[in-house]
Amino acid sequence: MRTDLFDFVLPEDRIALRPVSPRDEARLLVVRPEPDRHGAAAFEDRTMRDLPALLRRGDTLVVNDTKVLSVNLHGRRIGRGDREPEIAATLVKQLDGSRWLALVKPAKRLVPGDVVRFGAEGRVCFLEQLDATVDHKAETGEMTLAFAFSDAALDQALAERGDMPLPPYIGSRRAADEQDRSDYQTMFARAEGSIAAPTAGLHFTERLAAALGAAGIAIHRVTLHVGPGTFLPVKAEDTSGHKMHAEWGSVSVATAAALNETRRGGGRIVAVGSTALRLLETVAAEDGLLAPFAGETALFVTPGYRFRAVDALLTNFHLPRSTLFMLVCAFCGLDVMRAAYAHAIDAGYRFYSYGDACLLFR
Repeated sequence: MRTDLFDFVLPEDRIALRPVSPRDEARLLVVRPEPDRHGAAAFEDRTMRDLPALLRRGDTLVVNDTKVLSVNLHGRRIGRGDREPEIAATLVKQLDGSRWLALVKPAKRLVPGDVVRFGAEGRVCFLEQLDATVDHKAETGEMTLAFAFSDAALDQALAERGDMPLPPYIGSRRAADEQDRSDYQTMFARAEGSIAAPTAGLHFTERLAAALGAAGIAIHRVTLHVGPGTFLPVKAEDTSGHKMHAEWGSVSVATAAALNETRRGGGRIVAVGSTALRLLETVAAEDGLLAPFAGETALFVTPGYRFRAVDALLTNFHLPRSTLFMLVCAFCGLDVMRAAYAHAIDAGYRFYSYGDACLLFR
């Protein structure tokens, strides 16, 4: 399909720079593709606290329990004369105990063999300076950084010096701060490995989880570590020309069994976020049965995809021309989602990672 079909204009003031508090007071747009009596898709303005009433006893929510790492680092190049240009790095994949693949700006300032010293201004750190040597520089601009520390010592140094990797549409408008260390982490986070939050999960609180349990709606966990591909726009003119980045995920034996039991009992599987949906669809058989899984997925969902595992999707509002907006259009239909987003913009919904949510029925 043509990529421009997934374009829309979003006013800048609709981009949320902070989440609402408490989290479960975020607005929730309910989208039911079945036409109403006037022949149009039905939209309903609710809040996240209404979620238990919008689902049925026996339904199951599937959340992503990945934990975001503090992988944004700021430092300077040292050892090459008096000039020490500032360097910003986002670590995207750990290669071994001391080496990380990183996106670095400005990349042109570094060549293999250069040393970058990452600081921690304004913080109390228990380790000395954190130095990294440029081990390799790819033509794409990605670099391999070899740190002076390794394993647990490196983990501690990154936790002390690193900032939360806020999405570009937030990070370009304000710096990450201490509040983001909790704001940009879901209540389910426990498996470290992401450089972006599974943002649909940010709307949950202990109070909401308890209300869901009281309504007979279960919550089960899967893991998908979100990579840099989640922020990359689709530059190809046609969706067939876009290549998804692979991300590592897992579905446990117990979770697969519980979800299959939900389906056998007539309940619906509700994915909390596009990451949970993509993982479940990756491991689902043709008949919708789920199997345990540990490995990578590069599933790219566009209109025409036949969903096998997921019946409903809770997700945030996404970027124009993004793979995430394409996914929701595949779930509910392109015309329905374009109308839903137009409604959300007119009604003042807050967009993107710290914004409001929508509940989509297939």
